[in-house]
Amino acid sequence: MSTDVKRVTTVLTALLLAALTTTASPGAAWAADSAGPSAGQRIANALRTSPVYVDEAYADAVPPSRQRQLERQIQRTGLPIKVVLRPLTKGDAFDGDSDVLAGTVRDRLPDQRELVLITTDGDFADSLDGYEWPADTHQTRDAVAAAGFLDETRDAGLADLTGKAVELVAEGRGTERYEEAIKDLDGSAAPSATPDDSAATSAASYSGGSAWWLLIGVPVLALAAALAARGGIRSRKTAPAVPQLVFATARAADEAELRRRAEAEVLALGEATQTADLSTTPGLQHALDAYAAAGTVLDGARGLPDLAGVLALVQEGRDALTGTDGALPRCFFHPLHGRAALRTGWRPLGRRDRLAVAVCQECADALRDRRAPEVLTDTDEDGRTVPYFELPAERSVWAATGYGSLTAPLAGINSRRIRAR
Repeated sequence: MSTDVKRVTTVLTALLLAALTTTASPGAAWAADSAGPSAGQRIANALRTSPVYVDEAYADAVPPSRQRQLERQIQRTGLPIKVVLRPLTKGDAFDGDSDVLAGTVRDRLPDQRELVLITTDGDFADSLDGYEWPADTHQTRDAVAAAGFLDETRDAGLADLTGKAVELVAEGRGTERYEEAIKDLDGSAAPSATPDDSAATSAASYSGGSAWWLLIGVPVLALAAALAARGGIRSRKTAPAVPQLVFATARAADEAELRRRAEAEVLALGEATQTADLSTTPGLQHALDAYAAAGTVLDGARGLPDLAGVLALVQEGRDALTGTDGALPRCFFHPLHGRAALRTGWRPLGRRDRLAVAVCQECADALRDRRAPEVLTDTDEDGRTVPYFELPAERSVWAATGYGSLTAPLAGINSRRIRAR
């Protein structure tokens, strides 16, 4: 079986098994760390002495000699690059999510204002993700993504793939290299940017049970294998090989999974605020307020929009802790896409004025190509499923704030509290 088919089959099979089995308690992974430093703190402590952290599970793939080579390569770049190579699985300290891993490590390195972080990918064990603070100055996200699409790294091991990612980050032309790397991919396998409303609606309303997964699982696996066999395309989060709608639908269908992730991120933020010093962390009070608000929203969350709001508040709290002024919020159109990559002008349908909204690269590309970006939906007063930002601002704090694009989520929540008094 080809590498591509293995990747696709492994990921989708894992999704099916996750839907058909009982998930462990969300606090279980945290309880395991109660006897000592958390997993995130242990990684951060190790990164203070070496820019490369390799979990013992990857000791054979990246032995000490290769680690030292990566260290020297990073030192030659002169950039604040850190590498974290660690298996990610659902239910672990980071709930199998590279975004959570990156955010947690960032929180525990508050003295490092500038940081370029390369981590293992939560979806594909032999792929990498790139992050950069306070801004994507070195085009890290695209540079790391490009490393996985090059012919020279098609069958590369984890050490060589990481080395190539470091090289591309240092080169500073990540976006150009990424676009070059994917330009020859089969466009027929690219996902639709405007998924069918009925499919999105049914996915968003699904809250459990295995029947839905049994109906889509076999066709999805067959489609994924066919795409990989036909195009020979390497799959990863940013790859067009497997329709992203499959993964977006899976995330939307499992609201409970998103709730567990939100719980884990709130806990991580709370832990970070407890270890921060007010005298050296000017934004500590802001972070504490965001933490309290995130906990309140989580307790009363009624669906995906509220859970996405929890993640937005946690991100605001993290940025306050690290003093990341001017950092972009989460994607306006779909905050579950993660932190935005840029700001762009957007004119809502039926209006003449334009809004400056923060968008992820995927949504920016859709707007550039005059396609509708994927949006997070909510339910209006008539029970219809609509884009969340079409709700009246007085009814939805997320419509009023745009998850940070229009105003900070915490400020939006506080203004409502003041009006309610």
